[in-house]
Amino acid sequence: MHLLLFICVILSVVRLCPGQERRPNFLLIVVDDQSPQDLQLYNPASPLRTPNLDRLAARGTLLQNAVHMGSFSGAVCTPSRHMLMCGRTLWHLPIGPLAAQNPLPGLPRQTLAAVFNDAGYATMRTCKQGNSYEGANRQFTVRRDATKREGTEEGGSAWHAQQVLDYLSHRHAEKDVRPFLIWFGFSHPHDTRNGTPELLDHYGAVNHTDMTNPPPLNPALPALPPNYLPQHPFNNSHADVRDEVAVSGVWKRRDPATVRNELGREFACSENIDQQIGKVLQRLQELGELDNTVVIYTADHGMSIGRHGLMGKQNLYQHTWQVPFIAAGPGIAAGRRAAGNVYLLDLLATVCDFAGIQPPETNEGISMKPVLTGRTEIIRDVLYGAYSGGAAPGIRCVSRGDWKLIVYKAPQLNLNQVQLFNLQQNPHELLPQHHAEAVSRQLSAAPAPLQTNLADQPQYAAQLQQMRQLLKSEMQRLDDPAVSEF
Repeated sequence: MHLLLFICVILSVVRLCPGQERRPNFLLIVVDDQSPQDLQLYNPASPLRTPNLDRLAARGTLLQNAVHMGSFSGAVCTPSRHMLMCGRTLWHLPIGPLAAQNPLPGLPRQTLAAVFNDAGYATMRTCKQGNSYEGANRQFTVRRDATKREGTEEGGSAWHAQQVLDYLSHRHAEKDVRPFLIWFGFSHPHDTRNGTPELLDHYGAVNHTDMTNPPPLNPALPALPPNYLPQHPFNNSHADVRDEVAVSGVWKRRDPATVRNELGREFACSENIDQQIGKVLQRLQELGELDNTVVIYTADHGMSIGRHGLMGKQNLYQHTWQVPFIAAGPGIAAGRRAAGNVYLLDLLATVCDFAGIQPPETNEGISMKPVLTGRTEIIRDVLYGAYSGGAAPGIRCVSRGDWKLIVYKAPQLNLNQVQLFNLQQNPHELLPQHHAEAVSRQLSAAPAPLQTNLADQPQYAAQLQQMRQLLKSEMQRLDDPAVSEF
């Protein structure tokens, strides 16, 4: 025991030797349910104010094509947060339909906090409770989790920020010189989206509780999204999932007043998050730690809120498959945008790379460092997504370059739909239903002729076949159990 204490002291002194390069700190900010299209950084037409994220992006790099790999559960958060923590691909997780083939009993000791603990980092976490990876969460040395979705200081996002501020103050008081890794998670903007009164007022929204009538159509409410529909054109395999029928304030309603009000509530919660991030970044600046801290901002997945007539996260359209991803800090290129083509599961490999730590053997992700430091534009050519939380086998998608394919299959629902999009021409994945006059007159801009599903157009038959083959190849490579059905 005495020898172990002596070694620890010596290692601490060595880390503090003058002239030796400091290892970076990490502040990993993960919000719950946020589409990149909510942010002006991705969608200049959005009214959402996020001055702290804007400054973060200005001194760092924004990735325009970051996605989560998908889910085999309606609780999309759960596999997404497993992937974030362990760096493994969707069908290789220790949960889900192939769990028996991937038992990995020692995996929690190969997850984010455990790896950084072993490397001499101080680790701390605050986040929502539930729908995550409990075995990995327990590895954080300091853990202050609670679900906070009210519009108050104690009951909302300010609570999560206060846990980080208290932790930083304690480190400072104790003169803890170890580098830190902080998981700064929020419970919002996941529903119930109870915003603070002043921010709800700014966005013209109310915390609506009347199931029988829509909320008031306040002129200050955000506009309808450019791909709004009053209903999705078909059951996409899970139309009765909780997010589509039971979100408080929305339920099954898709009228413009309800959708705009819920967007206003979402924006009120998201601006509050931005304010809390600002408090923590300011404190790091005061402590002299900000310049040595890699700050990463992302979400566990995107969200619909009226886009394509959907409300939840159980789909593979861009607004829900993609996530915001902003990184700033030592070595990260400033004021840069890059495609990236990254998965959330690449996070573990990335932070290990910046810290000079060997990632665990169980990791399957690829480091984003070459993109974030400006050496390359992307880390892979092809991205794959899956959703099978409803009727099987569900939804699959693949993208390469400007092209994206989404395939829906569920024999029990007689579901067999195919969508082909050119994302350069049709970034919002507009469908034939968006061209109907009753819909298009409610949108900010009328769709162009090629802004539609191209799967049935003969001139794109060869492209469709290529994308189908590509999807099949990715499904095989990633051990998708439904490969034979696609």
